[in-house]
Amino acid sequence: MAIKQTLYRSGTNSEIVKALAAAARNGKEVTAVIELRARFDEASNIAVANYLQEAGAVVVYGIVGYKTHAKLMLIVRREEDRIRRYVHLGTGNYHAANAKVYTDYGLFSADPDISEDVHKIFQELTGMGKPANLKKLLHAPFTLHEKLMSFIDDEIAHAKAGKRSHIIIKANALTERRLIDKLYDASQAGVKIELILRSMCCLRPQVKGLSENITVRSVIGRFLEHTRVYYFYNNGDERLYCGSADWMDRNLFHRVEVAFPIENKKLFKQIYQDGLINYLQDNTQAWTLDGTGVWQQSQPAAGEEPHVAQEHLLKTINRVEESS
Repeated sequence: MAIKQTLYRSGTNSEIVKALAAAARNGKEVTAVIELRARFDEASNIAVANYLQEAGAVVVYGIVGYKTHAKLMLIVRREEDRIRRYVHLGTGNYHAANAKVYTDYGLFSADPDISEDVHKIFQELTGMGKPANLKKLLHAPFTLHEKLMSFIDDEIAHAKAGKRSHIIIKANALTERRLIDKLYDASQAGVKIELILRSMCCLRPQVKGLSENITVRSVIGRFLEHTRVYYFYNNGDERLYCGSADWMDRNLFHRVEVAFPIENKKLFKQIYQDGLINYLQDNTQAWTLDGTGVWQQSQPAAGEEPHVAQEHLLKTINRVEESS
């Protein structure tokens, strides 16, 4: 019946764009939210917008003053005697070339609450509705920063009560001042904090009296690390979110971003083990940051087997393909 899709970077000759155009030509209601200001992709995105409009799709450009960086798709289907909604949410762009060289996560779901949340976000992006209270998704520039601060506060409270507390964040960058200060507070309260960051980091780890309980590492390998994963132990009621937002001022306050919870136990375990613990165990392609701002490459200790996080991912994928 209907398809709604955000496109931040899709590339030229995109199969997804072709599929959207074909759906529009076949009478489906197709709406594309295209970000014309995606850096280096401006011309490509203008061409995509024109192509989809010519095919009969409705093309909109999001909210004035905010880049649409969220990765969302909503499909509405008539199935027998009911209407059902399916959604896809991701950490990376709907871009075939990126998919070959980036690491990213995507969630395909028919969860009614998540589907309703995505529907409300598309209403907001297309001018059909105001920012709404969402049931499960965290949404920048409205609730994401506030909830992240709250989740860190919860870990601080658990640590002060003598309970186990743990935060693991995997992202491209950490530069937002209030979150950095909150992580410092958490470290001083005794929260164990492990950060896996691909690029910019304005936090100083391992500084006595400030950040002894914080470690920062970056993994540089064959693939560009692009996943954003936020983990909070939460006294055993663990929280795990994936999303499109880095911990930067621009993402949290000047872009439309979405973070989504991983509630399925199997998926939770897979992302936690392969997407977080696996990277914390890398002793070959990982670089660690010290309190003076110097990066040092990790090396296997004497008698320790080399562990390369990205090679582990490839072996895991190969095992899955062989068993299917």
